[in-house]
Amino acid sequence: MGSDASSAADAMGVLRAAVPLQADADLVLATGGGGERGQVVGLVLVDVSNGFCTVGAGNLAPVTPNKQIEKMVDEAARLAKVFCERNWPVFAFLDTHYPDKPEPPFPPHCIIGSGEENFVPALEWLEKDPNVTIRRKDCIDGYLGAFEKDGSNVFSDWVAKFQIKTVLVLGICTDFCVLDFASSALAARNIGRVPPLEDVVIYSEGCATYNLPVEVARSMQGTLAHPQDLMHHMGLYMAKSRGAKVVDRIII
Repeated sequence: MGSDASSAADAMGVLRAAVPLQADADLVLATGGGGERGQVVGLVLVDVSNGFCTVGAGNLAPVTPNKQIEKMVDEAARLAKVFCERNWPVFAFLDTHYPDKPEPPFPPHCIIGSGEENFVPALEWLEKDPNVTIRRKDCIDGYLGAFEKDGSNVFSDWVAKFQIKTVLVLGICTDFCVLDFASSALAARNIGRVPPLEDVVIYSEGCATYNLPVEVARSMQGTLAHPQDLMHHMGLYMAKSRGAKVVDRIII
């Protein structure tokens, strides 16, 4: 065990040296309107659900308690409470699937009616909070999952309704749903599809991903290893390379 931990630490050291991630300036949430200079900040929560966060809740849930995921849930609950108490806009994505519509390469997860598709216990209160817009999506990318059949986009409409200049993003998984949403939102911003959005800010301490060690992946045919700390770092790094800001602290 000690050797494995040492090897993981060595790998992270090599990774951070090869692809260093410099955090952006702390995001300050002013008491007036969310952001500095009176700009509105909206909170976006990505898939903080039982199916990804609650131990033993499903095929993609952690099998044992996980500190990174627990920290993410705590931060999501803390900031959601701040935003709702101040009547600032909150948008929450919840991964939700029909049993007859698989999402390869992933096993069945967050199936409607299973309970996996719902908020973790610490966030269940969001279901009834009038300040929160909830979008159930059936794909990794929340921006794509926010499109309606008529071509409108629920996320874009939310940004426009509240004149949001900055979205603060928290959730799981850093290198899947968080990264894909941030990348698509930034691409949409660049072509004028989500005005007046200017910045996508990812809170590193409010994001998490899953852990699948190499030795476990080897015993699962066709499964890729997914070391948690390494992939969390790479998810943040890739998001920043796409134009997102990555912050380590939120000042309230």
